[in-house]
Amino acid sequence: MNIESFFQHFSNAVSLGSLYALIAIGYTMVYGILRLINFAHGDIFMLGAYFAFYCLTLFMMPWWVGFIVAIGLTACFGILIERVAYKPLRNSPKVSVLISAIGVSFLLESLGVVIFGGIQKAFPIPDIFGKVVVIAGISIVSVNFFIPIIAIICLIALMYLVNYTKTGMAMRALSKDHEAARLMAIDVDRVISYTFGLGSILAAVGGIMWGMKYPQLYPLMGLMPGLKCFIAAVVGGIGNIAGAVVGGFVIGFIEIMTVAFVPELSGYRDAFAFILLIIILLVKPNGIMGEKLAEKV
Repeated sequence: MNIESFFQHFSNAVSLGSLYALIAIGYTMVYGILRLINFAHGDIFMLGAYFAFYCLTLFMMPWWVGFIVAIGLTACFGILIERVAYKPLRNSPKVSVLISAIGVSFLLESLGVVIFGGIQKAFPIPDIFGKVVVIAGISIVSVNFFIPIIAIICLIALMYLVNYTKTGMAMRALSKDHEAARLMAIDVDRVISYTFGLGSILAAVGGIMWGMKYPQLYPLMGLMPGLKCFIAAVVGGIGNIAGAVVGGFVIGFIEIMTVAFVPELSGYRDAFAFILLIIILLVKPNGIMGEKLAEKV
C-alpha cells in the first residue's frame, strides 16, 4: 500500500469513526440513566436522514435550514417514543422495556417501508459537502473533513452541558440513583425525556452526515449502523460518553483499515465489529473505559 492510499483510508476511518461515535453516544446516555438499551436508536438515525431528505427535496429548504428542521423533528420524535413506549413501563421489569424497544425498532422500520417506500433514494448533497479536495495527490471528499469537526463540536457541547449545567447535573444524579434524585426535587421524567431528545439530536446529525457520505437512503439503513454503534458503546464502556467515542473510533478504524490492508476480507467487513464485541466481553466485560456498575433492582 502506498502512502496516498494509506491517507485515503485513514481519512475514511476518521470520518466513519466519528459517525459511529455520534450515534454510540445516544446509546450510552440512555443506558447510563435508565439501564436501557434503546434498540430503536438506529431507526431514529434513519428518520433524521429521511427528514433532511424531504426538507431539501420536497419543501426545497436551504440545506442549513433543512438540516436544523430535520434535527428538531427527530428530537421531538425521540421524546415522543420515550413518552409512548418507555415511560408507561418505567416500573416494569427490565425485560419488558427491552421487548418494547425491540418492538419500536421493528415498528419504525415497517412504517418506513410503508411511508418512504422500499426503493432507495439518493440523498441530495450540498455543494459545500460534495467538493473533492486534492491534498498532496490525495483526493478527499470535503464531507470527510466536516464529519470529524461536527462530531468534535457536538461532543464538546454535550460535555459542557453534562458537566456545567443544572440539567447535566440532574442527568448525572439520575445515572447514580433515581430515588435519591427524586428526593432532591429533580423532575425525573423531564430529565429522561431531555436525555432521549439529546440522543436523538446526535442520531439525526449522524444520519444526515451518513446520508452525505453514503448517499443512499432506505428504511433499513439504520439497522447495521445501529448494531455497530451499540457494539461501540459496549467496547468503550457503556454508560461512559468518552468511552462511546473511543469505541466508535475503534470500530471505524478496525473496519476500514482491515479491509485496506487485507482486501480479501472486504466481504466480512460487518463481522469485525461482532468479533471485537466477543473479545471485549471475554477480556474486559466493562469495556475500555467502563466502570463496574451495581445492578439496579
